[in-house]
Amino acid sequence: MLEKHFAQVYDKFKLQFYRRVFELVRERDGSLSAMEAFSLEVIHLLGEPTVSQFADFLNISQSNATYKVNNLIKKGYILRQNSTVDRREYHLILSEKYYTYLNLYANYELTVMQRVKERFSEEDIAVFDRILQIMSDELMPECKR
Repeated sequence: MLEKHFAQVYDKFKLQFYRRVFELVRERDGSLSAMEAFSLEVIHLLGEPTVSQFADFLNISQSNATYKVNNLIKKGYILRQNSTVDRREYHLILSEKYYTYLNLYANYELTVMQRVKERFSEEDIAVFDRILQIMSDELMPECKR
């Protein structure tokens, strides 16, 4: 039952995410393709990666990653910021246009978490929070930032 219920919750989060992506991928000036929207989401989740880190995570060539990044820069969704450690290297920073376009401040995750807080006791939420922390920190090593 645990596996089934976890899969149901995970699938619902994915469905909401895909809905959001397809709402954004409309035919209009400066619009993103679905692949560009997914690329932005990966950059966001990696937390200011370099192009190499972006390419390595997606298991794509450096030239393919550079092409995708340059298109997103041209469209104004990301910026390059020189590394403080190695000035030859730069990090990918999400622009204000990204946050405005994707409206990340109205996340479905926040809505669900508010509903959890309204539905469950503080003790239940503390246990749930601990389980999620362990899942993230220990049980999902493939997805470390």
